[in-house]
Amino acid sequence: MVSPSGAILFEAPAPLPLEQVWAWQRLLQARLLAPAVANAVAEAVLLVEHTPCYTLGRGASLAHLRFDPHDPPLPLHRIDRGGEVTHHLPGQLVLYPVLDLSRHGADLHHYLRQLEGVVLDVLEALGLAGERCPGLTGVWLEGRKVAAIGVGARRWISQHGLALNVDCPMEGFGAIVPCGLADRPVGRLCDWCPGLTAAAVRPLLRQAFAARFGLVLRPPQPAEQLPEW
Repeated sequence: MVSPSGAILFEAPAPLPLEQVWAWQRLLQARLLAPAVANAVAEAVLLVEHTPCYTLGRGASLAHLRFDPHDPPLPLHRIDRGGEVTHHLPGQLVLYPVLDLSRHGADLHHYLRQLEGVVLDVLEALGLAGERCPGLTGVWLEGRKVAAIGVGARRWISQHGLALNVDCPMEGFGAIVPCGLADRPVGRLCDWCPGLTAAAVRPLLRQAFAARFGLVLRPPQPAEQLPEW
């Protein structure tokens, strides 16, 4: 049986296509769902940046796209998470926990608040006062949304997660209504901390996530490696 306090960390040094990382999440989720071995499989988290793309949640409205969905300016994916349209690109850190949520309270609302808490802890470490907005999911700084959160789960095994804008270009967000919130602009951390890079924030994000969820992150063993990782 795996230790309840351990999780595998898959951290990619270079930006990856969303479809590749999505396939890995489904593979990791399937490992935890397999009934014969579920208690012997470790939870996992992927920490990546993506090549530029847009994603739509399960029920996201095409009305929040400012382009023809049949001729998008970047790859456009409809995926099995909650939430509206989101933009991914280098300079934005994306954290995908594949957790057995029955080990973490079995409460999706609580899980979303914990992911927000991870981002708030990162911002606090940078001397920034992040905020939640009542009734909404995500994290804001001075009215600008710096972290988007959208998750999915199957039989309490999670996928998808959070995206934190650090030093990414912002022009691509103009082609969408981010998260479907026309009256709430997006921001990036380097606007408050000049010179801040995604590379500098990676260890803060790892530490905040591990602390919030009571996990020790470790590299994968050979048998746990992902195909083409």
